[in-house]
Amino acid sequence: MIEGAGNRGRRELRLAAEALAQRGIVTLIYDKRTEGYNLLHRDYSVLAEDALAGLRLLRSRADVDPARLGMWALSEGAFVAPLAASRSTDVKFLITAGAVGITPAAQTAWGYDEQLRHAGVSGSFTHTMRVTAVRMTIGAGIFPEAFFDPAPVWEQVRQPVLAQWGELDREALPRESSQIIRQALERGGNTHYTIRFVPEVRHNLYVTANGGFDRLARIPANYGDYEASWIDRLTHALPNASADPAPPQHIPSPTLTPLAWYESPWLQLAALLVFLVAFAGYPLTAAVRRIRGRRGAPPVRRPARWLAATGLATTLGFLVYLFFVMATAAHVVGPVLIGRPIAWLVLQVLAVATVVATVATALSWRRHRRDLTRADRARLGLLAAAGLLFLPWAAYWGLLIP
Repeated sequence: MIEGAGNRGRRELRLAAEALAQRGIVTLIYDKRTEGYNLLHRDYSVLAEDALAGLRLLRSRADVDPARLGMWALSEGAFVAPLAASRSTDVKFLITAGAVGITPAAQTAWGYDEQLRHAGVSGSFTHTMRVTAVRMTIGAGIFPEAFFDPAPVWEQVRQPVLAQWGELDREALPRESSQIIRQALERGGNTHYTIRFVPEVRHNLYVTANGGFDRLARIPANYGDYEASWIDRLTHALPNASADPAPPQHIPSPTLTPLAWYESPWLQLAALLVFLVAFAGYPLTAAVRRIRGRRGAPPVRRPARWLAATGLATTLGFLVYLFFVMATAAHVVGPVLIGRPIAWLVLQVLAVATVVATVATALSWRRHRRDLTRADRARLGLLAAAGLLFLPWAAYWGLLIP
């Protein structure tokens, strides 16, 4: 049995494995490798070899029939299992739960949209998460296997396949994924497949009390009955192609285009550094000047302080909130008001205040430029430049978009 994303290993699959074992199926669950698998690096080909090693271990047992060995895979594990099945005739059948038929990048973007829509979020934050954030992580090289295409691998699978999805799966695009996998199998000449949609269960075929958006660790009472019966029937005859009607899908998977030159992660990083230096540097240099008994030009001081404060708060708050939502896969966004997470709404207000303070600082600087010392002009010039750069940056990330 091959787990989904992360390193939950035996904890994630134990209930399912025990249910199958109770129905006479010998199951092996194992902890996923930690060397060579993490948030920034993974290789599905290597994981496929790990799965085949597990299969060989089962094959060596006296209580296992080597002619009836198979693989069961959940979610990301269903990227791995077809690779393993295509490499070894020891794999006699393949069962998946929540298999994804599109790239991990497109799946992540679609999943963000599902979670945010369920939370009542609309407007710019949805686009920021679904498109901008996903594309930026890919461009920064911190989204491993982002463009892995499972369809060509499924074309190489010759074994009987039982592909299952929960009707309330909010992560694997059941309708779209089932169509892609079915078409790939048929292109490869495999007509021994069963496409099944399990009612009232979520992504991992476990019980849900919130329409598939929760993560309860509880399985239905009849969990494993269908799988055990399907496996037993393989001894008599291969299954004919069959597919349940697919559940509706709110939106199709997105098309993620490559980053333009101005979206370069290096330029984004440079902009953030400018903001931090300018917005944080202004109050720091002001404190040093006060200690030395020197003060800045009074007419320009107030709008400049507001610009430094709002710009710094917006920049740091944006980074913290964005990474928090990404770390929770958009499962946690906080309270929502008028279609926006309150935290995002506060950031948008701060962004508008930063733009207003930029204009006020620039006008005040120009009006009183003759009264400013060279040091004052340098400090205010850097601050105003950061404010001007902030405008397109904030618009790009949706902070100035309704």
